[in-house]
Formats: sequence, C-alpha cells, structure tokens
Amino acid sequence: MSESKIDRKAIFQILSAFSGWVMDGYVSIGYVIVATILASVFFPASFSKNDSLILIFLGLAVGAVARLVGSIILGNYLGDRLGRRKMLLYSIVGFSLSSFLIGFLPVFSQVSYLAPVLLYIILFAVGLFAGAEYSGGATLSMEAVPQKYRLPVGALVQSGYGVGFFIILLVVAFLKSTFGVAEYDNLVWRVMFFTTIIPGIIALLIRMMTKESEVFIEMEKNNEKEEIPAAGILKQPLSSFSAFLLLTGLLLLNTVTLSFYPTFLGDIYASLANNPIIDTYNAEINLISLFGVWIGGVVAYFIFRRKLSLAIYAIIFIVLIYPMYLLAISGNLFYTLLSFSVIAFIEAAIFANIPAFLSEIFSKAHRTTAMGTVYNGAAIPASFGIAAIYLVESSGYFNLNESWLILLIIGSIIMILGIFLAVETAGGNLDPIEK
Repeated sequence: MSESKIDRKAIFQILSAFSGWVMDGYVSIGYVIVATILASVFFPASFSKNDSLILIFLGLAVGAVARLVGSIILGNYLGDRLGRRKMLLYSIVGFSLSSFLIGFLPVFSQVSYLAPVLLYIILFAVGLFAGAEYSGGATLSMEAVPQKYRLPVGALVQSGYGVGFFIILLVVAFLKSTFGVAEYDNLVWRVMFFTTIIPGIIALLIRMMTKESEVFIEMEKNNEKEEIPAAGILKQPLSSFSAFLLLTGLLLLNTVTLSFYPTFLGDIYASLANNPIIDTYNAEINLISLFGVWIGGVVAYFIFRRKLSLAIYAIIFIVLIYPMYLLAISGNLFYTLLSFSVIAFIEAAIFANIPAFLSEIFSKAHRTTAMGTVYNGAAIPASFGIAAIYLVESSGYFNLNESWLILLIIGSIIMILGIFLAVETAGGNLDPIEK
C-alpha cells in the first residue's frame, strides 16, 4: 500500500469487483425492464395495472431485505473471517444461478398464486448472494489501490452497475426485435433471465485468477480479525448512521430515477410503452450516467476530500431538481430525455465517491460486514421508492408526476443530512484503509 502504483494484481482485484457490479446491474435492471410484463403474467387479470405493478416492485424490497441478510451472514463469516476473495467466489455462483432460475418459473395461469410466491422466493435467493457483492468487491478493490487513486478507481468499480444496465437494455431490445411483440409476454422475459448466466461465468473466471487483499493477509497474520465482525459496526455509531442516511437518500433517488425510467417513460408517453425504442432511450440515458460516474470520479480525484466532493455534487443535484422536473413533464420527448439524462449524470457523480468513502470510514477488521450492512440496509427503505410513487398517486391528492417529484425531494433531504453528519476521511498522514 506504500507504493504509488496500481500493479497487475490490483488490476485483477479491481476487475473482480467491477464484474460483480456488471452482474448486479444486468440482473436488477433486467427485472425492472420487464416489470410490466411480469406484473401481467404473475398476477391475475382481475388486478388493476397499478396493483400488479406495486406487487412486482415490492419484489425489489424482498431482494433488498435478502441483500442485508446476505451481507451480514456472508460478510461476517466469509468476508471478514475467511477473506474477501473467497466471499466473492461463493457469491457470484449463487447470484448467477438463482437469477438464471427465474426464467424457469411458472406463471399465474399455470399455478395460480403459487407463481408470485415462487418469484419472491427466488428473488430472495438472488438478493442473498447479491448482498455480498458490493461489500466484498468494494472492499477488495479499495484495499488494492493507493489512497490517491481510490476515488477514480472507486468510480470505475461503481460504474459496473451502469455498464450492466447498458448491456441488458441492448439485450432486451435485441430480444424484442428478434422474437416480436407476440412472444414478448411468453418468451422474451424468460430468455432475458437465461442470459444472466453469461456475466456470472465471466465474473467467476476473473475471480478465480484474483489474489486475496494484502490488507486482509496482514490482518490475518497479525491476528487482528474480530470474533464477531458484525458487532464492530456498533463501535462506529456516527459513521454507521451518517453513511446509512447518505445511502438511503442516494439509493432512493436511484430507485425513482434510473430504475423507474423504463416504466415512467411509458407512463408519460403511452405510445412508447411497448415500443423497442424505449429501451434505446434508456440505454442513452444510462450511457450519460456512466460518463457522470467516470467524470465525477476524476473531478473528485482533484478535490480529493470525500465529504467535500459528496457535498458539492449533492448541492448541484438539489438545485437542479425542480427545473429538471418541469422539463420532464413538458410533454416534449426531447426535453424529457434531457431532464432524465441530467439527473442521471449528477446522481452518478455522487455515486462515484461512495466506494472510497465507505471503505475509509470503517475499520479493516469489520469493513466488509459494515459496508455491506450499511449499503444493503439503506437499500431496503429505498427499494420501496417506486411502489411509494404509485401509492402516493393512488391517494388522489397528487398525480404520477407530482408523486415522482415528492420522492425526489425526500431522497435529497435524507442524502444531504447524511453528508452533513459524515466525517472526512482523506487528508491525514495515515491512510485510513490501514486502520
């Protein structure tokens, strides 16, 4: 860690983390893209569209709860006890296989209400293994590089989710054009989930060639491992609480923007609902978000201080919320796409700081468990974001557009409060990754 370079070993450790994020974006956004179809085949026709969508999007909450359980169990007993690399090997196998199995599930017309029950069970399994991905990958990659490179490298790792997002949009667009609208309800969503095995195999091969973190090796050699790493989180209450607030707000924003855009565009412009062009539009928005996370990481590299970078990006986001909202609901498709793209860009720039920030605020003895627990714990309330939009609309006091704006404001307030309470990590003589 004293060397100011990134060697071949570090590159594999970075790619190992990056590949897991690609897998996560591929699977998670794939589920969101076909949400409308899943709602129609996993629930009875007597249910309203909104009710079915709420129940399908609650599947995200099921996965979020499972991610928290997975991060605690796998992080506590694998990541901080047996090693970051071993944890990532086990997690990617379970993640890819359980995602693959979704394609085999029976639908409501075949097994009645057993269909959504089986869907939720498999989503829980997906989340259980996915919960280890962020904590294990982010820890391994951040422990692999010198402090001065941690922000741009963290941005690259974080962008893996967007890369997976971008790829799955293209895959679904290809499947729609290949099989046609007639097969969309019956075949496209199944084939899409079958393809999730491909990024899983690629990630597994990379991880088999990856070495263990030097920080963990030294910790093991010096007998610094904690008996119960999960308990270590309680030793850092302020860091845990501020990070939880920050991530709850940021992940809520992510849920009601990038995760909601595929559905929201079809709601705003009904002619796009079943048109393959909607996937192209979302791919373009996501590509812009990728530039946001990359540029955000590079700019933060020069700012260097983690909390300051987060605060600057968050303030820019908050200032732009209402102008971008007005553009989004203008009725002009170009302005809507421009609004969504700007929001995605700034939001991604905030995310660029997260791996470096989280890895430096938590002690190495419980870093994997703490990062996973805080990140995935925050994802639980955030996962209700899309369902909350429809629930607020159902109240009759607000329309869908206004409900979206309300969730954007709530997410921003929670996020900025977390940043305000956070401590700065960069700037001291001792690299906090060693603590």
